[in-house]
Amino acid sequence: MALIITDQCINCDVCEPECPNAAISMGAEIYEIDPDKCTECVGHFDQPQCQIVCPVECIPFDPLWRESNDQLMEKYLGLTSVITKMPAK
Repeated sequence: MALIITDQCINCDVCEPECPNAAISMGAEIYEIDPDKCTECVGHFDQPQCQIVCPVECIPFDPLWRESNDQLMEKYLGLTSVITKMPAK
């Protein structure tokens, strides 16, 4: 699952810099999490860092975006991989 920020968010700005994948950004009214970039910190940390620092605990797992640990690791590898071009023959 990806994480989601609920409307209980107080825009305290502590979660955004903690995200290693830059998945958190300011939305129209509150911060939002891009589920295509959220790996729940798999590959980086043992726990989602945004959840740890959130003072109002408004970052639950998104039940509509279910992913296994293997899928999260695959996403992490895709987000962090460096594409190398092969030399032309």
